[in-house]
Amino acid sequence: MPHDHHDHDHFHHDGMSPSGHPYRADNDEPLSYWQCMEIAVRELLIEKGHVTPAEIAAQIEAMDARSPANGAAVVARAWTDPAFKARLLADASAASAEMGFDIGGLRLIAVENTGDVHNVIVCTLCSCYPRNLLGLPPDWYKTRAYRARTVKEPRKVLAEFGLELPETTQVRVHDSTADMRYIVLPARPAGTEGMDETALAALVTRDSMIGTGLPKTP
Repeated sequence: MPHDHHDHDHFHHDGMSPSGHPYRADNDEPLSYWQCMEIAVRELLIEKGHVTPAEIAAQIEAMDARSPANGAAVVARAWTDPAFKARLLADASAASAEMGFDIGGLRLIAVENTGDVHNVIVCTLCSCYPRNLLGLPPDWYKTRAYRARTVKEPRKVLAEFGLELPETTQVRVHDSTADMRYIVLPARPAGTEGMDETALAALVTRDSMIGTGLPKTP
């Protein structure tokens, strides 16, 4: 049942909540049911003293700061440091934490592309994704078509991304879960022997860490 905002102090005429967040979407469209639910829960937590607006803002900033650059730094380190690469393949969560990227309670698994094997990541149930290292998943990663077809016809899907693999290359599809994430360790491009970690990280693309693409060539 709709409520008249004049009858409730916590609805402000400027369209902002007490925590400083809008009650309307960026495009000025009415908020969805789930957006309204998120606002209501957030404001209740603030009202009960469980969290402060500043803590919420700090967490949002931390989430927004996550980007594929984090994963690219991990890949570049693995390309230049054999010992780190071994640790990454043995326990990607711990190795990522070494570089300051906290994966939390999730199990992160790094899978290495070689001359014989190409790995690709999918989440067949929803959109599980290594956000701490790659940021928000691309829209296509969350589509039903990608989630279903990558398992059934991975070569065809990869070809649609412009990635044509030799028939001799084995394609392995890894299905993420609620408590387990994957990241692809792409093969280091040829001709990069003299490049440092910063330069190498610039070659690592988001799609190469999902498996739907390759690193840039120098």
